[in-house]
Amino acid sequence: MQPFELPDFYVPYPARLNPRLERARAHTMAWAREMRMLDDHRDPGTPDIWDEAALAAMDYALLCAYTHPDCDGQELDLITDWYVWVFYFDDHFLEVFKKPQDQPGAQTYLDRLPQFMTLDPPEPTNAVERGLADLWARTIPARSHAWRRRFSESTLNLLRESLWELANISTGRVPNPVEYIEMRRKVGGAPWSADLAEHAAGAELPSRVVGTRPLRVLKDTFSDAVHLRNDIFSYQRETESEGEINNSVLVMERFLNVAPQAAADIVNDLLTSRLRQFENTALTELPQLFEDHALDPVERANVSLYVKALQDWQSGGHEWHTQSSRYMNKKSLGMSAARIPALLRSARLSVPHFPFQRVGPTPLPDFDIPYPPRVNPHRAQSGRATLEWCRDMGMFDPQPRLPVPVWTPERVTGMALEICAASLAPDATPEALDLATQWLACGTYGDDYFPAIFNRDRDLAGAKRFNTRAPAFMPLDCGAPPVPPENPFETALADLWPRTAAPMDDRGRREFRATVEHMVASWVWELQNHLQSRVPDPVDYIEMRRHTFGSEMTMSLARIRHAHEIPAHVFETRTLREIDASVMDVGCLINDCFSYQKEIEYEGELNNGVLAVQHFFNCDRDEALPIVNDLITSRRHQFEHLAAHELPTLADQLSLDAAARTALSAYIAELRDWMSGILKWHRETDRYNERPPRIPTPTGPGTSAFRLTHR
Repeated sequence: MQPFELPDFYVPYPARLNPRLERARAHTMAWAREMRMLDDHRDPGTPDIWDEAALAAMDYALLCAYTHPDCDGQELDLITDWYVWVFYFDDHFLEVFKKPQDQPGAQTYLDRLPQFMTLDPPEPTNAVERGLADLWARTIPARSHAWRRRFSESTLNLLRESLWELANISTGRVPNPVEYIEMRRKVGGAPWSADLAEHAAGAELPSRVVGTRPLRVLKDTFSDAVHLRNDIFSYQRETESEGEINNSVLVMERFLNVAPQAAADIVNDLLTSRLRQFENTALTELPQLFEDHALDPVERANVSLYVKALQDWQSGGHEWHTQSSRYMNKKSLGMSAARIPALLRSARLSVPHFPFQRVGPTPLPDFDIPYPPRVNPHRAQSGRATLEWCRDMGMFDPQPRLPVPVWTPERVTGMALEICAASLAPDATPEALDLATQWLACGTYGDDYFPAIFNRDRDLAGAKRFNTRAPAFMPLDCGAPPVPPENPFETALADLWPRTAAPMDDRGRREFRATVEHMVASWVWELQNHLQSRVPDPVDYIEMRRHTFGSEMTMSLARIRHAHEIPAHVFETRTLREIDASVMDVGCLINDCFSYQKEIEYEGELNNGVLAVQHFFNCDRDEALPIVNDLITSRRHQFEHLAAHELPTLADQLSLDAAARTALSAYIAELRDWMSGILKWHRETDRYNERPPRIPTPTGPGTSAFRLTHR
């Protein structure tokens, strides 16, 4: 029996079938036999993986004919061979390494595979190596170096991060939802599929926009939807036959303590939300991207063809899942029959939120932050110095377009930013603590000034100009800014930057400046949600919140302090990135709980984690708060798991010396200070007291849209 009924899937685009299907079926069967993937031709010592009947039943040619309906026969053959290879790798890795839980053997096996992603590979010893060498030689010559780098990275991710899945299986550890979504993008292979879709469409993306938010979100939402759908269809096979625990239905089942049917329905809702995010990004952000980067007509056409290719993949991938013998698909209606109920179900995620609802005081949960806070003894002195610094920067002065100043001395005193800085950096010198507190003041003032001007006036053009000006006040040579400041935020950046960046090397300056740029750009994202009256998708919210809260900026200073002891590439590893992300999520979600009434009732805010959970689950605040708190707890536990189990292994793999290991331990201790300090500050500051904003709202004709947001 199936463990649950398949839900109604949101598939807004019709699936189309490539007419060259039969050619691809014949070609790929012969190719798999040539690569020795099938039982009667396999390499000595290789266990039974597939025979011809199994490969024919799984019908990867049908998958590729559905997901790439427009490419020619030769291209469809190539794409189909890639998918046969990747599914064979998955099943081979399962039999040889996952089931026996052979982590050392898996590491050796995976370390060897990159050698076959060259045009001069060594002699292959198994079908995976043989297939990869053949495919690489047939694919790479047609593409630019930029595409090759992206595709190489995607391929290496799905190979190497299989160790993450294996480690979870070996320890019986089911990941938390945020960790799972982000890691599944690497190990699940959908970013790799997106790169192949770009190849098959013959529409290479312009390099200068590949790293922008719209293109990143399109790829991530595509990937998440592909993986979540696959998890629903493969749940029974993976949990009952393979001993797999890396499945989003199981993740939700454990995290929310619900039955498999409820978990599958929630995963389907998340799948729908990610597809709606894809559509929103394509329709509202790409046109701006075209203009901002002055793409020419050919470049715009290539981006549009890429979007179409990803849409084709979603619809075709769904249709294949309903037909392949690989998955649980009994009673599946297929895409065309299920579209109407799925479209109706998806409408719930589009219900608008009405701002300024009366919500009352927030019953704060008991946060699981067990680290005792430490406070810098120079706190009071730093508070006085920062108050005068804010005055010098003009933060208490009237500003154009505003009826009264954004801040007053009394407000800054009550916010007690020095408590936050003194708790985040308890061992800092007086001078360093002043600098840290003033950076907090700069970011917080900007976070208040930006919506007071641009959200109020719905001024997207002005907001984008504000964003593009920020880097000018952080010149990499620490020289004078090329333009004079126009507001206290720019004045503060111009003052803080040389005092902070002068001792840094070029890499440190670029890293820190990027975090400030990310923070300011994320305020534009918040404004765009307001312009659309849109509560953000929960995954997009979590990932953008790390920027809007400024946590990336404050934590980068700790990384830079250890730059002389810890090699830069250590911070680029998955382990350190996951450590940083889990800590940032703890702080951001704590902030959302404390600021809930202030933001929702008095400011009409849409960008709040508790509200995002409410909107997604269609529940009230008191049901959403425990879910948010559980997520805070699970992210903190993930941090400790990484620190205790993965970090020592990473240090061994990278052959770090004693000084680097000591510095890493100090960095982990500083992150514990960061979490406890964030909680301490929220409990002591008056910034989130449940009261109306201090700045008056004008009344009269034409002022109904005037709302001042102060977070």
